[in-house]
Amino acid sequence: SLLILNATGQAAKSRRTIVIAGVPAGLLQDEVMADILTIHFQMSRNNGGDVEEVTYPTQNKGVAYITFEDQAVVERVLRKDQHLLQDKRLSRLYPLSVTRYCQHVSSSLINLILMAVFRGHCVLEDLVEEMKKQSPDLDFGVLQPDGRIAVQGSFPALRALREFLLLKAKSLSEGDSKEGKPHQRPRRKLQEHRGAVEMRNSPEDAARHKQTLLLDTDIYHYMRCFHPKTLQASSADISAVIEGDITTVCIEAAGRRAADHGWRAKRRIEDCSVQLQRMLRKERISLRGLSRAQRERCRQLWQNLTPRYPAVLLIPCDTHVDVVGTPAEVLGK
Repeated sequence: SLLILNATGQAAKSRRTIVIAGVPAGLLQDEVMADILTIHFQMSRNNGGDVEEVTYPTQNKGVAYITFEDQAVVERVLRKDQHLLQDKRLSRLYPLSVTRYCQHVSSSLINLILMAVFRGHCVLEDLVEEMKKQSPDLDFGVLQPDGRIAVQGSFPALRALREFLLLKAKSLSEGDSKEGKPHQRPRRKLQEHRGAVEMRNSPEDAARHKQTLLLDTDIYHYMRCFHPKTLQASSADISAVIEGDITTVCIEAAGRRAADHGWRAKRRIEDCSVQLQRMLRKERISLRGLSRAQRERCRQLWQNLTPRYPAVLLIPCDTHVDVVGTPAEVLGK
């Protein structure tokens, strides 16, 4: 028989779930790493308890989800100052970042790549501390050797953090140019990472106006599906690059009124995004433990329900299905 998971049960489950960042990916088989995580979070010295489910791997590299049988264990685990993953199958200790699971569409878990932009300009550890002071409402993971750090929180707070980093990167590149360092390279690097909003000085680009904005990927998918005209403009070219939970939207316009057309398109997208963030909710239905035939039957069942819930977006993945819509419709579906 099919495993039926209702949204109310998923909401209760989310309160018993934590997010783990800093899991050493690629060292061992996924099943072995999941077993190591289970052992770690069941141990009393780690304030752990009975583990109901381990979700690993996930869409985010080095990230796992641990669901406990008792919600009280979540609070105990979060109170522990530091979690060090230790096992005879690992060559060393691995520090883990443990945060509370967020289920709403306005919350994201992202990986910020700092190394390529800021290496040689500042000490990354100092930059992380500055980020924490700048964004106290966000949860920061452990800075990885490759310059990655997991950051979790509401999308507006994540967007503010990204804007802070872009401004900082821009100020660093401008400082280099004043010191006589090559000017084009930092500008080009800045544009390659998160599409910083700036104009080049060449005559060819002088008449073009380019802007970027960041959207939650679920918001972007919902907007593209149900509000496609928001992402269309006769006077501007609008494109998007999806990177995990964050989507970068690029708006480029040409002509005498390029700036006006670009700002108008950006404002329209931003207004729609804010409205959707206020009204949407996301529920994730796990498909783990089901056979391929059962998963296919589940997907077929949801497709048959789509006409009854025309404003609900289904995002199928191999291990789960994300359901995005208003709370009433998501719970109904």
